[in-house]
Amino acid sequence: MDWFAFSIVIALLFVSAFFSASETALTGASRASMLRLTKQGNREAAVVSSLFAMRERMIGALLLGNNIANIGASALATGIFTAWFGEVGVLYATAVMTVLVVIFAEVLPKTIAINAPDRVALLVARPMKVMVYLLGPLLTVIEAIVRVLMKLLGIKIGANQPILSPTERLRGAVDLLHHEGGVEKHDRDMFGGLLDLRELQVSDVMVHRTEMVMINADLPPEELVAEVLATEYTRIPLWRDKPENIIGVLHAKDLLRAIRASDGDTSSIDVSTIALPPWFVPEMRPVSEQLKAFRRRKTHFALVVDEYGEVEGMVTLEDILEEIVGDISDEHDVVVAGVRAQPDGSVVVDGSVPIRDLNRAMDWHLPDEEATTVAGLVIHEARSIPERGQSFTFHGFRFRVLRRERNRITALRIVPVAREAEVEEKKPKRAGTAF
Repeated sequence: MDWFAFSIVIALLFVSAFFSASETALTGASRASMLRLTKQGNREAAVVSSLFAMRERMIGALLLGNNIANIGASALATGIFTAWFGEVGVLYATAVMTVLVVIFAEVLPKTIAINAPDRVALLVARPMKVMVYLLGPLLTVIEAIVRVLMKLLGIKIGANQPILSPTERLRGAVDLLHHEGGVEKHDRDMFGGLLDLRELQVSDVMVHRTEMVMINADLPPEELVAEVLATEYTRIPLWRDKPENIIGVLHAKDLLRAIRASDGDTSSIDVSTIALPPWFVPEMRPVSEQLKAFRRRKTHFALVVDEYGEVEGMVTLEDILEEIVGDISDEHDVVVAGVRAQPDGSVVVDGSVPIRDLNRAMDWHLPDEEATTVAGLVIHEARSIPERGQSFTFHGFRFRVLRRERNRITALRIVPVAREAEVEEKKPKRAGTAF
């Protein structure tokens, strides 16, 4: 009879191990992987997804089944050891069951499950679905008692909200995979750029009007054609009277067709008749919406205006795609070394370099909420337009102004510094100490 009871104890330990492994696997399994497998026709994955849908009931069944098995095994073991050794058998039973439960019913099955949560979840899915239904009535009573107790304690059910948004959790998952070596930096940056599209506005990715190439439409035709051929761009805004008055966008292909139609006589070409009408978009439009607008209109070029209707810059389809895949260069692009790493560990950066591009190139995390370019960030933090040679320390980096032209910072040297050094040097550096 004692050996029969001992066999039941062993069986209950196996049951406890099953619930422990199931708890770890089902709570650690990837919902995205299960959804993917379900779409591929995996029935076990569909069962796992259904368990995810009843998460509270599933966790209740896991905990209830595990505790019943452990308590039952301990009670039977206590009776066996008491019959064998008398009252001191209680101590023996406690020691033996503690070792058995901890090793074989907790640590071992959970370690196995945590190393392959998705695979184990698929194995235990169907038995756990059965257990959830078998323990359903008892779980209903337990849930009711728990809700009453939580209400008495003043804890609101469902009041807890995740700290991070789904987008940030996706970004964190990709960063973790990159840290573990499962995702390359380029792929991580592409995924991050895709997630950022909804958060960015057109003003964040546009080419500012000070860097735009525009041509006066009133120039003599021969001179205008020469300027078009001298530039590396295929779409060029045309202005009349003043640069802010853009009357159209000239496409180089349309100009070449007009030259061919006139048998090479450029003096007879009227660019205003072949230029496309300008398309103006607001600077606060989300980049994701602008991308859809480009696809809908089947065009690659738009002029950006502020709230007063003044031209602020231009945006192209390439500008948006570069936010995802990084810089796109062709054989006609002018290579501008905006970020230059130095042998001493510092980085020389053009003031017009966007903060996002610098972060992507150097794998840094400089904030870009208050400014778009590196020069804008320095001006924002300094609360002034620094002079050449001034240095500032913030966000874990030391910025030194190398060149300034009028009111524009054109070049800076950036050096990563320790946080302790930033705290010590923050005040004097903000005052504009040269070094």
